[in-house]
Amino acid sequence: MEMLVQLGKNAAEAKYELQKLTAERKNQALHAVAQALINQSSLIMKENEKDIARGEEKGMHPGLIDRLRLTSERISGMAEGLKQVADLPDPIGELLETIERPNGLKIEKRRVPMGVIGIIYESRPNVTADAFGLCFKSGNAVILKGGSDAICSNMAITKVIRQALKEEGITENAIQLIESTDREVAKAFMRLKEYVDLLIPRGGAGLIRSVVENSTIPVIETGTGNCHIYVDEFADLKKAVPIIINAKTQRIGVCNACESLVIHEEVKDKLLPSLAAALREHHVEIRGDEKVQQVIECIPATEEDYGTEYLDYIISMKIVSSVEEAIAHVNRYSTRHSEAILTENEENAEKFLDGVDAACVYVNASTRFTDGFEFGFGAEIGISTQKLHARGPMGLRELTSYKYRITGNGQIR
Repeated sequence: MEMLVQLGKNAAEAKYELQKLTAERKNQALHAVAQALINQSSLIMKENEKDIARGEEKGMHPGLIDRLRLTSERISGMAEGLKQVADLPDPIGELLETIERPNGLKIEKRRVPMGVIGIIYESRPNVTADAFGLCFKSGNAVILKGGSDAICSNMAITKVIRQALKEEGITENAIQLIESTDREVAKAFMRLKEYVDLLIPRGGAGLIRSVVENSTIPVIETGTGNCHIYVDEFADLKKAVPIIINAKTQRIGVCNACESLVIHEEVKDKLLPSLAAALREHHVEIRGDEKVQQVIECIPATEEDYGTEYLDYIISMKIVSSVEEAIAHVNRYSTRHSEAILTENEENAEKFLDGVDAACVYVNASTRFTDGFEFGFGAEIGISTQKLHARGPMGLRELTSYKYRITGNGQIR
């Protein structure tokens, strides 16, 4: 795969140039790229139409066609996203810690770029611009491998970005796109460890599993979200129904949507009739255990239901007798993304916060807030569901590492 090696070499050279850029230069370039996307929106939409036509010929689901489609409004949104990233504080060079040793050595821990980041993603072409913006602001070169469904769109967006960087006097190789749609090329990219410091998959469970299983590059898993809400015996049921409806129905195809409900047996008779009515108004299918079926009409839940990320108008329900049982159920079926407890009891809230193993754990709030923008990060590259290096929404700081800088005056050991 000579082409991949060349991309790797280009990125490895580019990262050293990017590390030298001041915050002012990076922000200026981001604004220039944003304007270029708007100026070249006709070109981008023309290439996007090729992807749309090919998708329609293949019988692609209308929902996927919509995710693939670029309009002038959506391109303006991409440009606005880059401007927002430019407005964020630059993390590079941030002083994290200082230590002065008894022997006089002065040690500084400072934030530095990761280096070269690889991102493998599926159909959404807006990821091309989003990923560039976050990686560029954090001083990293990026190599992108988008899905074949959006190849013309991704190539057009990348071309516009590279031209804008060139006009700003900055290396075009800050962003490179793998244009081959061959799956073997994708697998070879996952083994480009000599040049790529970190690999991030963005997409469905199948893509993430493939990257984790095949990559020799360190991987940050982003994503799948079998998210639960536990309604405790001390929950305020007036709060509970709106929170559940929001978490389940505001957007069904996202990783932070609620997929499973755990309910304390003491509140099932009061909660379930009104909740079921509200869910059915939103056309949500309910799959419940035997105790749920005793209170409302629903489809019997299977073991598989409790572990499924539906990304659809479906929710599973389980009745438990204690907060401890709820925690055990959540930990068994969780994908470690986002989990919530609804309760007015501080002791039970603390038990849930401490006991549940997930990147984000909520008390009395919707799981839909697991989002870089909502956390005040400005943007994100994805939601990390693992524990090494980064966890939860991955903003600028999560795309960095750190180094120790030690100053002495002749010390020897």
